[in-house]
Amino acid sequence: MNLPSADTPRAVEHFIDLLPDMCFIVSDQRIVLSYNRRAKELLNLPPTTDGQIPFYSLLTEDSPRPLLSVLRTHTVAAEAEARFRGANGAPIDALLFIRSVEEKGNRILYVIARDVSEEKKKELDLLRFSNVVHYTVNPIQITDARGRMIYVNPAFERASGYTREELIGANPNIMSSGKYSKEFWQKAWNIINSGKAWTGEIENKRKDGSPLFTQILISPIIDVDGKVVGFLGAHRDITEQKQLEQQLMHSQKMESIGTLAAGIAHEVGNPLTSISSIVQVLSRTTSDEYARDKLGLVQSQVHRITKIIRDLVDFSRPSNYQLQATDIPRAVTDAVGIVKMAKKAREVQFHVDVRRQIPLITLVPDQIAQVFINILLNGVDAMMGKKGSIEVVVDRDDEHVRVDITDTGCGIHNENIEKIFEPFFTTKPVGEGTGLGLWVSYGIVRSFRGDIRVASEPGQKTTFTVILPLNAKEYHNA
Repeated sequence: MNLPSADTPRAVEHFIDLLPDMCFIVSDQRIVLSYNRRAKELLNLPPTTDGQIPFYSLLTEDSPRPLLSVLRTHTVAAEAEARFRGANGAPIDALLFIRSVEEKGNRILYVIARDVSEEKKKELDLLRFSNVVHYTVNPIQITDARGRMIYVNPAFERASGYTREELIGANPNIMSSGKYSKEFWQKAWNIINSGKAWTGEIENKRKDGSPLFTQILISPIIDVDGKVVGFLGAHRDITEQKQLEQQLMHSQKMESIGTLAAGIAHEVGNPLTSISSIVQVLSRTTSDEYARDKLGLVQSQVHRITKIIRDLVDFSRPSNYQLQATDIPRAVTDAVGIVKMAKKAREVQFHVDVRRQIPLITLVPDQIAQVFINILLNGVDAMMGKKGSIEVVVDRDDEHVRVDITDTGCGIHNENIEKIFEPFFTTKPVGEGTGLGLWVSYGIVRSFRGDIRVASEPGQKTTFTVILPLNAKEYHNA
């Protein structure tokens, strides 16, 4: 090392050359007076200094310039950061330890520069990783070795419905749907504890109780000693995909049943017409009251079967009814007026609430009236002859009209909710319902690209929600 004074002990020079950090002696004019072997190697400096190398010329253009502030303030010691131009062209991030001393009336700076490039790179990589994890659209959670959550990203909060404060420190089973056995999770736990990743498709439960389907990859986090210190769980929300799959299966089932219905209508319709004609002829030719009464009973049952077949045909083929601009609030009010006339509705109070102005929608008026009447009659039947009420609320947003029909009847049990729109499914006694009313209503609403939803509290109430697009005409029979 080239020291400014000829009487500097050689031992000191040798000692400084052995240091792993770059060392510099700098004048108060910020000129490099001397440097050690490590500085020569990393910065490709000449073997000896000629006293003409400005210290700042060793730094990159974007590097801080810390020496001037030390010289101006007469600070004795300081720490700072700088970036040097490396011998291979790559920048070298360094932590500077600066010491200011007075020597023979001149101010000298002793600078030790510790290479922290690798640490900076790790910090940058960690920052990039944390940003990717934090801002990714996929839900991410990190747990400790015992499975307690220590980090969740915003996407995980949105997907789960829980806040970060509610999740940190909790076990992931806070979201458990309860549909998986202990053996299932024990097997997964054994895999990730062995240092291997586990993948699967699971159903969890959001804070509001709704299902959350995700594809999950759980990766163990392993320290330098090979010990598992935590786990990273990366989810992909497939709830919407699952719902679409269920809707597709339901649509395919409805399509198959529609095809079957058309065949039944053709095969059964002709014999029924013959039976009806024969019954009418016999009724006109006999004077026996008993026989006429029984023939009338046969005729009524033929009409009942004919109506069922007509409902099946109406569902299985596009409607031929004429589209008209339809006033939904008026259709609802008319339907309520019709249902109120029924004998079994005498103990039921009806309330209609139109929340805002509803534009006309191009629909088939008779069909939409049939939907409202079917739902209202089901609500009346749910009262089972007791006092109750049915509230109808008509509202809209920018894209849809919503009609909520809520009755205070017996409700629908959870196991029946998914079946009520299936053909021939009914909870009514034999002979009191065909199980086609809601099925046909569902088909009518879906033909306008609308939807019917149901929510029920057994023993308290049931709400049917009919949703119709404001531009229903564009979709009808598409």
